[in-house]
Amino acid sequence: MSGSTFELEVPQSLIDRARGGEVAAFEQIYRRFERPVFNLAQRMLGDAEAAREILQDSMLKVFQRIDQYRNDAPFWAWLRQIATNEALMRLRRDKHIDDRAEVPDVADEAAPPWVRADSAALERALAGLSALTRSVLWLYHVEGYAHHEIAEQLGKTVSFSKSQVARGTARLRELLEPSPQTSYSRDSMSCPIELNQTALAN
Repeated sequence: MSGSTFELEVPQSLIDRARGGEVAAFEQIYRRFERPVFNLAQRMLGDAEAAREILQDSMLKVFQRIDQYRNDAPFWAWLRQIATNEALMRLRRDKHIDDRAEVPDVADEAAPPWVRADSAALERALAGLSALTRSVLWLYHVEGYAHHEIAEQLGKTVSFSKSQVARGTARLRELLEPSPQTSYSRDSMSCPIELNQTALAN
């Protein structure tokens, strides 16, 4: 896995200046994380306008709470958690997080369905998932959250997180796998995100 796009180095001096109330320092932090926060929110919510609102709300909270950052984790991880929480609160508000029945874990040793998908096809397929399932897939495969971390944030069980990954993977396979009449050249395809295939066995 290539890692989250949030994984950006932030000089301690810049953080200290922002803590001291320097607007220019905070603006630099905002510009560094504007795109990662927006992309995360858009993936989870599937709505560009809502993602812009999450961006603004998240960065406002970063500004308000920067004194609470204790340097016990990378600054980017602390900021990402604020953005994730904001997006999850929006999902709850819009009732996208519900008590859907869990599905059993499925042992699937076939190649992940997104491996040979082109960018446009993957975009369409992801849009076809529910907000909850898409969010869990994104947090797990792209942001690198473990199942127990996702479960805790959702107020669900580890099995629920695993079931959403299984559900989303199965649905993506349906949407992405070519029909028997169609063949594709692997060399001509590229995937815009690199997913956490190793963790599928966990």
